[in-house]
Amino acid sequence: MSELIPIEDLFEDIIAKSMRGRHISESELAERTGVHSDVLKRLCRGEFCDEPALLKVAEVLQLDPVALTMSASLVWRPQRVSLDGVAQFNTPYRDMKVNAFLVWDPESKVGAAFDTGIDSSLITDRATELGVTITQIFLTHTHNDHVADLERLKSACPEAEVFCNRKEPWPGTTKFSEGATFTIGSLKVTAYTTSGHSPGGTTYFVEGLERPLGVVGDALFAGSMGGGLVSFADAWKNNREKILTLPDNTVLCPGHGPITSVAEEKRNNPFFAAEFR
Repeated sequence: MSELIPIEDLFEDIIAKSMRGRHISESELAERTGVHSDVLKRLCRGEFCDEPALLKVAEVLQLDPVALTMSASLVWRPQRVSLDGVAQFNTPYRDMKVNAFLVWDPESKVGAAFDTGIDSSLITDRATELGVTITQIFLTHTHNDHVADLERLKSACPEAEVFCNRKEPWPGTTKFSEGATFTIGSLKVTAYTTSGHSPGGTTYFVEGLERPLGVVGDALFAGSMGGGLVSFADAWKNNREKILTLPDNTVLCPGHGPITSVAEEKRNNPFFAAEFR
């Protein structure tokens, strides 16, 4: 997990997601903030040109002003994490990059893949290098960038069982409901439905490593959140109540961007920081 992976969402992405999620148009935002339309347009396209105007935008969009200003100033990124038993794979997909993860029990060398990325051979090659046997494949959700190489991963790990949330079924998988538990060697995994970005988006909470671990898919990013494509309100609520209530030292593995932690997001995520100040 040593690669320096860029932050997924810039401050203009955060503004755009909040506008869409809260059904506020640019013209309405200009009216409610009193910010001149030209200044607002510049902010919305990523020019940090007027801090007082940004603070007004944050207030109307229910974003934490300090965290949003930090995002716009490019002064924050999560501290780098090194955790034995976790490997991150960040592969290109169209105009972005997508994450997949290998999680294993360091004692038994039993492991599981979480999503596939675009090139699952990176996961299986690392497992071979480490002497890890992949016995399970867990899907955080079924958007194409996260399951794009599932068939090759299944072929490379023919004994591995593939799991997905029954609210977002995928052919050839074993379906589960919220609260289902699994084991990866001596590690315990609990599934939480963190829908909103997708119908059955799932966070897998892993206990038994040096620090607890949450594989969150596209529910939450470092300093941002998924797009709330199904329901922004549900996405926000699930993130707040099911992810950010995990222990502060929980390492969070998102579907895009760098690894982060619960403590980092409670302090620095514009969507949530005001809730925890």
